[in-house]
Amino acid sequence: MEHIQGETETAAKRAKLSAGGGGSEDRLSALPDDVLLHILSDLGTTSAAARTSVLSRRWRRLWALLPDLHFFWDANPDSVHGALAALEAMAHEEAPPLRSLIVFLSHASPDSLAAWLPIAARRLAGVLTFVDMAPRNDAREDEKGAFELPCFEKATAMSFDLGFLSLALPPSGVFSRLTDLSLDGVQLHGPCGIGEAASSSRCPSLRRLTICNAQGLGNFTIHSESLLEIQLKKSCGLQQLTIVAPALKKLTLFFCFSIDLNPSQQVADIAAPQLVSLEWRDAYDPSSVQFGKMAHLEWLGTAFFLVYGPDGYAHNRDCVMLLRHFEVVHTLSLVLAYMSEDIEDLGEPHYLMEDMTRLPNITFLTLLLIPNGHSFGASSFHVLRMCTGLRKLMLIFHTHLDLEVETACASGCICDQPPNWKIEELVLNRLQEVEITYLRGTEHDFALVKRLFTWATALQTMTITFHRSITESMAKEFCQKILGFSKPGICVEFYVYHFLWKKVLYVPEN
Repeated sequence: MEHIQGETETAAKRAKLSAGGGGSEDRLSALPDDVLLHILSDLGTTSAAARTSVLSRRWRRLWALLPDLHFFWDANPDSVHGALAALEAMAHEEAPPLRSLIVFLSHASPDSLAAWLPIAARRLAGVLTFVDMAPRNDAREDEKGAFELPCFEKATAMSFDLGFLSLALPPSGVFSRLTDLSLDGVQLHGPCGIGEAASSSRCPSLRRLTICNAQGLGNFTIHSESLLEIQLKKSCGLQQLTIVAPALKKLTLFFCFSIDLNPSQQVADIAAPQLVSLEWRDAYDPSSVQFGKMAHLEWLGTAFFLVYGPDGYAHNRDCVMLLRHFEVVHTLSLVLAYMSEDIEDLGEPHYLMEDMTRLPNITFLTLLLIPNGHSFGASSFHVLRMCTGLRKLMLIFHTHLDLEVETACASGCICDQPPNWKIEELVLNRLQEVEITYLRGTEHDFALVKRLFTWATALQTMTITFHRSITESMAKEFCQKILGFSKPGICVEFYVYHFLWKKVLYVPEN
């Protein structure tokens, strides 16, 4: 608190607004507390609110009545600790419980967090958000030791982005009101694992759990009666995964299993009978991964599938086996990827789509294409001919936010093989709706769009959103070309981006 108090005293000397100092009548301080607190909350940060104490004695401790404390880039660990310590020093009836605490620091240490987090745990009855803004490294060599997260008995949601600081979870205590927990960039230490801390015995109200960029995950076992959503992302080192969650609706696993393990050693046992959405973009072996009954599953997402490459590619093998496991899902999300390097650099590349022999029975397909300048017609055709019952198709072309121009592949590139998709017939007589996102207007784009109009004999609507780099003059030319492929009775809508982010409807001139 010394940091805030020092600023306050300096400002007070400059302002000369003390009572009886000859200033004009202080009408602002005569306003009710709720009005004054509303004014203080609009200042944006707790430091700014605390500096208003220079105005009069009436304002001196008013900032402490704010239900929301926010510390951003101008704050430091001492100011956070000082403010919370000042709150705790007040009579209990003076300072109400905190509704939210948001802390952004340019650099944090285990010692600094251990100083103010226990106070926050006693005061908070709402949402805690902490972000370490220091450059993220996989290991914080400058910070030794781990801090222990205290038990927040009354918090409702907590989000930590720790920049790979070391964290030890509390071995005891109940987070009785916690519904949302998110941990990003953590190095886990101590005997208590995340699964143990987040299970029903410790978090009886938990609904959503997100773990991202965690190190030391090891064996993750969780038993929860309340969880509705679990996301485990980019937390390499996972060896065993056990989930028993009878109410779980959504599960995401994204690049977590240790790459040092054999497929048979990557063990998972999922008991989630109410699961609706499964995004499994990770290793999969049916001999070691058990899903249990998922009678309500409607959405399935898989790891990317490499279209051209070496035989036996691990990601492709996992994707194929996962697709074979499920008979019926309403929606399938599939990623087809092309290597960014020259095809020749892969040695003797092979067309790998023939390994994908069966898809679940689906009605909605989301196909994300990462072409890197290559032709994607053959791979798209291969997928679509296994989806004859498809009613809706969404094509998404991978795009870079930096708007880099993709380099077209060389003439005679292997990506143009096999060429049968250009002439072979395909009847998608149930496909009624097609949505295409980030269309660049390349030769490859137009070739596939033209064939879609031919294959989809029952097509009713097609919606095309152009890539952010497409200007309105380019869009006009592309629209005319696409409308030339269309048939009477099909509603075709176009969208362009204004100022890169705002998507607006584009109506081509007649």
